Amino acid sequence: MTRGNQRERDRAKAQKAQAGKASKNTKSGAEMLRDKDTVAAIMREKQQRAEEKKKAEAAAAGKK
Repeated sequence: MTRGNQRERDRAKAQKAQAGKASKNTKSGAEMLRDKDTVAAIMREKQQRAEEKKKAEAAAAGKK
């Protein structure tokens, strides 16, 4: 066989790469819901700030 130990080295490299990858979600249903709600609240706040900024800019542009 001319490949030598290349196959074993490639297997070890693949195993090392798989170990570094994140596995499936480990959160429970309640934890996922809580995280989802907090992210949604943050996004609502960002959207509200963006709308207020647009209104302020529109009002400033209207005064000119």
